[in-house]
Amino acid sequence: MFYLTGEYAHQMDTKNRIRIPNKLKGDEKGLYFSKGTNNCLFVYYEAGFKELVQKLEESVKISDTNKQKSLRVFAKSFTYVEGDSQGRMILPQKLKEYAKIDKDLVICGAGARIEIWAKEVYDKYFEQEDEDFDELFGLLDI
Repeated sequence: MFYLTGEYAHQMDTKNRIRIPNKLKGDEKGLYFSKGTNNCLFVYYEAGFKELVQKLEESVKISDTNKQKSLRVFAKSFTYVEGDSQGRMILPQKLKEYAKIDKDLVICGAGARIEIWAKEVYDKYFEQEDEDFDELFGLLDI
């Protein structure tokens, strides 16, 4: 198991290409991109993706129609994206629109996944993080 951390400011080029920062980069040619919470994108390496799929399969009973819909909505948002020879990846249009990404973005490690945020959305989401740190930290149950 690996743990991804840090935040990195980046830009998407005019062809919707991004680069995963070296500190978050693995050896794999491609990554699994999906919708994430709060209008960010979740990005998984293959090992993390397989682990996620296994957890979902174990936790969602086929007879639970509400959870099945949640699983379907999440699963259908996944796209496998391969990098080019220079390590750039084309951000799928649907995911770009969902995350409200225009040009400036923030890529950060979030444990077993990478998150990609439009800079404006990221800044708004985290604008109170210093003031709320103790309260948020207390919710971690560690």
